[in-house]
Amino acid sequence: MNQLYFQEHTLQKHDGSFWHFSKREMNDLILATLAFGLALAFMRMGGIFTILSSGDSLLSVIITMLIWGILYILALGPAFIIHELAHKFLARHYGCWAEFRADPKGLKTGIIIAAILGIVFMAPGAVMVAGNISREQNGKIALVGPISNLILFGIGIVGGGLLLGITTNIFVNQFVIAWLWGNSILAAFNMIPYGPLDGRKVKNWSEPIFWIFMIFTLGLVYALLTSQFEPILQSISNLI
Repeated sequence: MNQLYFQEHTLQKHDGSFWHFSKREMNDLILATLAFGLALAFMRMGGIFTILSSGDSLLSVIITMLIWGILYILALGPAFIIHELAHKFLARHYGCWAEFRADPKGLKTGIIIAAILGIVFMAPGAVMVAGNISREQNGKIALVGPISNLILFGIGIVGGGLLLGITTNIFVNQFVIAWLWGNSILAAFNMIPYGPLDGRKVKNWSEPIFWIFMIFTLGLVYALLTSQFEPILQSISNLI
């Protein structure tokens, strides 16, 4: 997601380093990624009530959550971080100020929901953009986020297939699954034309482009649900 802030006065074109990250932005990205990983670990464990009823020792639970948390951060962290940075860098390309800001309330709520219900529904934050841009530029800044996830999805199909051809390790298998699901869902969810989500800005700019990407991203999710990509992954893995 990206959030645009219009100001009454004309903002100066950004002249700093294109690759600049402030200390606060780096801290917010790390905080949001770790919180996301913790929520996903709770989801994997089925929530705190499932954990309590399992009879496992506290040490065993901590180790298991740590393992899955790290795996999900490695698999889904790029989906989240690259999505946000895609917004940032295109906004910077247009001469805007742009930085990621975590939403502490959204992070806390997401972790609580994951801990209690065993599902992940989190608003980790957004890239804040300030500058004078057109509706088209705003739409493109929004669209580049889901596009980055589609690119990562394609990388996951090829790279995941090759990894599965090298090893049948359960963690590698779960890594590939998480990578594909994470990128497809993040792309489709952000294309919803509501509130601060990317889809609303894309639709305000171009309805045809909005519907192309909305249908395509939903199609990816459906294809994963119906195991349409399994033969493709298998064919790629057989190359090894």
